[in-house]
Amino acid sequence: MIQGKIEGDAEVAVRSFGKIEEAATGQLSFLANPKYEEYLYTTGASIVIINEAQELKQKVNATLIRVADAYSAFAALLSKYQEILGEQLTGIQEPVYISKTAKIGDKVFIGAFAYLGEQVVIGNNVKIYPQVFIGNGVVIRDNSVLLPGVKIYQDCIVGKNVTIHGGTVIGSDGFGFAPQADGSFKKVPQMGNVVIEDNVEIGANATIDRATIGSTIIRAGAKLDNLIQVAHNVEVGTNTVIAAQAGVSGSTKIGNNVMIGGQAGIVGHIQIADGSKINAQSGVSKSIKIPNSAVTGSPAFDYTSALRSQAVSRNLPELEKRIKELESLVKQLLAEKV
Repeated sequence: MIQGKIEGDAEVAVRSFGKIEEAATGQLSFLANPKYEEYLYTTGASIVIINEAQELKQKVNATLIRVADAYSAFAALLSKYQEILGEQLTGIQEPVYISKTAKIGDKVFIGAFAYLGEQVVIGNNVKIYPQVFIGNGVVIRDNSVLLPGVKIYQDCIVGKNVTIHGGTVIGSDGFGFAPQADGSFKKVPQMGNVVIEDNVEIGANATIDRATIGSTIIRAGAKLDNLIQVAHNVEVGTNTVIAAQAGVSGSTKIGNNVMIGGQAGIVGHIQIADGSKINAQSGVSKSIKIPNSAVTGSPAFDYTSALRSQAVSRNLPELEKRIKELESLVKQLLAEKV
C-alpha cells in the first residue's frame, strides 16, 4: 500500500496508531520531523514508518518501514483505516425522515434524526451522520461523508469523496440587501445554489452561501478549515487551501493552488491569481494578478517588501535618535561656519 521496504521483524502485528514519543507495543507510528528523531530510539511502537534517507545513529527496537515520504505514507494508512471503519457503518437508523421521492444508493448509512427532502439523490457508500439536514433537490455523490449536524439547503450539489464536518451550513442565503430611499434595506432573493466538486474537505462550522444567480463553486481538491465564511457567487479554485476564520466576500474568484492563512479577509468582486499565498490576518482589497505572488498585511501587499517595511519600522526609534544627532551636528557646523 505504501511501497515501503521493511527492516526488522516482518511478521509483527499492530492494532492502532500512536505518536512516536508515546506509542506502545502493538501500535504503528511514523517519523517525518527531524526534531523527533530521538524518540525513534526509545519509542515503544512496534512499527515505525521513516523516510528512505533517514540515517540510524543507534539501535532501533521497532520494525522500520522505509518510504519516500513518511508523513504521506502514514496519512495513507490512516485514510485506509478510516475507510475500513466506514465500510462497517451501513443501514438506516430510526427515527429518520426520508421523502418518498428521494433516491438512495447502495451501502449508505443514514444516522438517527436525519432529514432527507424531496427529490434528494444519494450516491453509493455515502455516510450521513445523525441530525444532518438535506434539503429538497440536493445531490450527494458517491463516497461522501456528512458528519453530525451538517445542513445542506435546497438544490445544492456535493461531489464524490467529499467530507463535510459537523455544524457546517451549505447553501444559506448570500448577504444581499438593496438600500432603499428611506434608509432601509430590501432583501435580494438568493436563487442560485452551491456546487462542491470531488475530493473537497470542509471543516466544522463553516458557511458557504448560495449564489444570488448561478452557483457558488468549490473546485475539486480544495480544503477548507473550520469557521470559514464563503459568500455568494464566490469560486474557490482546484487544490486551494483556506485556514480557519478566513472570509471571502461575494463574487470573488480564487484561482488554483492558492494558500490563504487564518483570519485573512478578502473583499468582493476581485480575482486571486493561481498559486497566490496570502499570509494570516491579511486584508486583500484588490486583485492579485500575478501568479504565485505572496502578500501580507492590511491592506495586503508584496510579502518581501512588507518584511522590509516591518524591519524598518522596528528600527524607527533608533533612526529618530540618529536623525536628531545629525540635525544637532549640522547646526553646530553651520554655527561654526558663520
